[in-house]
Formats: sequence, C-alpha cells, structure tokens
Amino acid sequence: MEYAFHMFNSMADVGMSLALGKLIEENTRPVIVCIGSDLAIGDSLGPVVGTMLEKKIKPSDAYLYGTLRRPVTAKEIKYLKEFLARTHPRSKVIAVDAAVGDDSEVGLIKLSDLPLRPGAGANKRLGSVGDVSILGIIAKKSAFSYAQLNLTRLNTVFSMADMISSAVANFLSDRADQRRLFERSLR
Repeated sequence: MEYAFHMFNSMADVGMSLALGKLIEENTRPVIVCIGSDLAIGDSLGPVVGTMLEKKIKPSDAYLYGTLRRPVTAKEIKYLKEFLARTHPRSKVIAVDAAVGDDSEVGLIKLSDLPLRPGAGANKRLGSVGDVSILGIIAKKSAFSYAQLNLTRLNTVFSMADMISSAVANFLSDRADQRRLFERSLR
C-alpha cells in the first residue's frame, strides 16, 4: 500500500500521520531510521528529519537513529539491519530518506509498507531497511542524480523535513495517548 502527499498540501502532515496509523497497526515502540548525509543538501533530508524529531518526540515514544550530529548513511544499511534485528526484534522500523523521481513527482512525500532501498536512485545496491518507508522526492531523476542532490534547494529539504517530522511526531503522540487510555481502562 502506498500513500503520496505533496509538500505544498497544507493538510499533508495530518494525512501522513493517519497513513502511518494504517501502515503500523501494532502499538509497539517503533524504530525510526533517518538515512542520509549532510554532505549534499538533497541527501540531508533524513538527518534533518531526525534532528527535528529529537525536539518533537519523547525518547519513550520511539527509538531514533540518524541525525545531523550522528548520521546514518546508505552505506551502513547492511550493518544497521543486523543491529536493529538484534536490538529491537519486535519493533516496526520506519525508514526515512530522500529520493529522486520523475519531474511530476518532485515535492511528493511517499509512504509505503515496503522497505526503503537507499541509493537506488543512483543505481546502487546497498540493501533495504524498514517495514514502512517515507521517501521525499527532492529532485528529478537523471543520469546525474548525485549532482541533482547537490543542487537541491535547502528550503525544499527543510519544508519536507518539517512536514515529515510533524507527521511522525503526531502519529507517535496519538499512539501514546491511546496507550494511556488503554492502561487506564485496565485499572
């Protein structure tokens, strides 16, 4: 199942939060993996989302990996999958990354119940990660996709990151409220 929201849709964060609720039905503490690097503006979407989430969520709501201070790059996916399987065996993994796409897709944020494949836009085979993926289409796919990542506007990345982090934070907050209500009903 896939959902897509445009970054200029004022209700996109609400829609993404609801979509996350449909994609992750278990009420367990999820793992959020924000993939990318601050070496290229377009590739920094994941770490910017992670940094924003540090300020928006409680540590008890989710496990968070990948920030500007401590990035998780696509090259580390192979090791990360093993680490996550050992450390968080029952948790759903939400993977966030930037992507390139068709010209008409630039500005879309796609949520899917499929794993994320970092580096696929640059024809790299680095493995996959996640039970749910969030992809921000930040540039047009071309023969020079990596160059496109360097030419992406910071405002595009920042606006998408703000929207994604708000949606994830709202989803986690709603989950925490549901958990508290359930625990009260047991008393």
